Amino acid sequence: MDRKELQGKKVLVVGSGISGIGAVSALCRVGARPVLFDADAALDPEAIRQKFAPGVAAEVVLGELPETVIEEIDLAVLSPGVPTDTEFVNALRGRGLPVWGEIELAYRLGRGRVVGITGTNGKTTTTSLVGEIMAAFCQDVSVVGNIGNPYTLTALDATEETVTVAEISSFQLETIDRFTPQVSAILNITPDHLNRHHTMENYAAAKEAIAKNQTKEQVCVLNYENEYTRDFGEKRCPARVVWFSSARRLEDGFWLDGEEIRQAAGGREERLMNIHEMNLVGVCNVENVMAAIAITQAMGVPTETILSVVRRFKAVEHRIEFVATRRGVDYYNDSKGTNPDAAIQGIRAMSKPTVLIGGGYDKQSEYDEWIEAFDGKVKCLVLIGQTREKIAACARKHGVRHIVLADSFEEAFDICVREAESGDAVLLSPACASWGMFPNYEVRGKLFKDLVNQLEDTE
Repeated sequence: MDRKELQGKKVLVVGSGISGIGAVSALCRVGARPVLFDADAALDPEAIRQKFAPGVAAEVVLGELPETVIEEIDLAVLSPGVPTDTEFVNALRGRGLPVWGEIELAYRLGRGRVVGITGTNGKTTTTSLVGEIMAAFCQDVSVVGNIGNPYTLTALDATEETVTVAEISSFQLETIDRFTPQVSAILNITPDHLNRHHTMENYAAAKEAIAKNQTKEQVCVLNYENEYTRDFGEKRCPARVVWFSSARRLEDGFWLDGEEIRQAAGGREERLMNIHEMNLVGVCNVENVMAAIAITQAMGVPTETILSVVRRFKAVEHRIEFVATRRGVDYYNDSKGTNPDAAIQGIRAMSKPTVLIGGGYDKQSEYDEWIEAFDGKVKCLVLIGQTREKIAACARKHGVRHIVLADSFEEAFDICVREAESGDAVLLSPACASWGMFPNYEVRGKLFKDLVNQLEDTE
């Protein structure tokens, strides 16, 4: 189904969050008849309707979905938070109904060229950087997806000249069908969301789906140093692979040589830039930059333009973000470090003795590699949330002795202020999701920054 074919169709939109609201708006604009359904009967239907854009009207059903409504449905659109293996979703498929996600719907409605970026870590930084590079070269660029801007809200305004740069999560990739980016990227695949995907094989397969419709005429940018992406690129990727590496020289691709980013292509090798020309810190961000260079080169942007943007690009909010120096202590907000692998990058970026805030919602992660990455830097580990006892036990097993458990985020912050001395760093890099204490990592990071900025800069 495309724009014309959706006219008059009754479409079930499952989930009343930002993706669901965006899908309803887009469907109304093309003349479809959306029904917004949320299984949470405690929600206020009028409050949901107030989220709709002016002129948008849709039926709202909460709690249970009547059989009479299901019988009239032509298509179902799932929000990313809705698991695809539930009895409810399987029943929709059993009726022969197409089941899409917001990404698939937007792709069907949109025009122009698309860049799709996924990975366990680094997606937001890479997507933001790619968006800025493309905007320096093209007049019409839209940055959408898991980065916080629903793809459906911009798709209908796209033209053949539009470049859409989409950050796409594994949840969103579970429900694509025809979605085909001109350039895709999988930055890395490490354990995450196993409470949703159940196994690493399932999780990796979801990430790999970003390239499933590509051909050798298109490009997939992959990390040579990640075992999952390397295996995918060498054995199964249908697109032309462009590699990047932070650990070795490549015959063809981008790699880190000491402090220099270099590129080899067509038998020729050249230096691109020194990493100290960037505002970003940490090897993880060097990898993000190399991926962004590879992506935008494949989209036809001149290297000179790319490097100019890279040099002025600032860190994304909540990702190893320097907040301020207070009383001689540097404070860093890495609230987007929502899994152990992301948090590893956060602590690796620290060069001073560090007081670290960790813990939160339990996504069934293991924390051994994260703790091992402390490498003597963490002088005090302050733990919060559902995982605090689990992480504390793991940390003790690895020889970490100075561990403090806090009952609230504010208490954890006060402990950090007390423990940190001039010349130290305080790092919020939780290795866990924020759920249970905060609605999302942004709110967690903002509270951290507010508390830092309230500190007087006096000894």
